[in-house]
Amino acid sequence: MAADEQTTEQTPGPAESETEPTAAQQEPTRPLLRVVSPHATPEEIAALVAVLTAVGGVEAAAPARRPEWSAPHRGVRRTHPHGPAGWRSSTLPR
Repeated sequence: MAADEQTTEQTPGPAESETEPTAAQQEPTRPLLRVVSPHATPEEIAALVAVLTAVGGVEAAAPARRPEWSAPHRGVRRTHPHGPAGWRSSTLPR
């Protein structure tokens, strides 16, 4: 029996953070929508929820930028310079 007492004394108890409830567990959840009129039908409530969901939706993500190498303006060709050595200056930036 002395061995059992020693093992229970040496076994550590649960940490304090495990026994205390977190803030999310302590706060009661509030309903997102409360019906005030007792005469509302389930269809009216469903319509109201649908409208509020459509209006208050998450903003659409910004469209991804197209890489510069595949931009449409790069497909438009410029005219080559005229005159001697025009072919050489055609590769230089303007």
